Amino acid sequence: MKNLIMMAAVFAAFCLSSCAVAQNAKETAQAPGVLYAKGVRAPAANFTGTVWVNMLVTSEDRLDIGAGSVTFEPGARSNWHRHPGGQVLLVTEGKGHYQERGTPVRIMQKGDVVKCPPGVEHWHGASPDTELTHIAISTNAEKGAAEWGNPVTDEEYNNFK
Repeated sequence: MKNLIMMAAVFAAFCLSSCAVAQNAKETAQAPGVLYAKGVRAPAANFTGTVWVNMLVTSEDRLDIGAGSVTFEPGARSNWHRHPGGQVLLVTEGKGHYQERGTPVRIMQKGDVVKCPPGVEHWHGASPDTELTHIAISTNAEKGAAEWGNPVTDEEYNNFK
């Protein structure tokens, strides 16, 4: 009897995960060429311009990371912020900027991997004329959530030339 119950539970879990995969495929199919759906508008208090976030891994998943697909419309950017446990950005589309406090602005583009060290203040966003999408992975999530600072000024943003 225990084996029958266990098999039923495994089958139910498989069916539920298959439905989730099918739903994700359906959403992706609605937007050809898009890896992940845009998600919801990011909080205006932490960003300049229009930014969309689709959380892929959250604390409810009981993993030691947070991960989301983040889409910045041209000219949009995050505020200065830091991650106590660090962050990794995997650029999946477009072109943008990344800067750590006290260093020059770096250009990032599709295929780049940007490693933000723990506790280092930084910002990132799209270039003025190109959308940017990246997967943002907050590592060592048990160390705490992002700590948000001031908006990036236009002068700071345009200091990449």
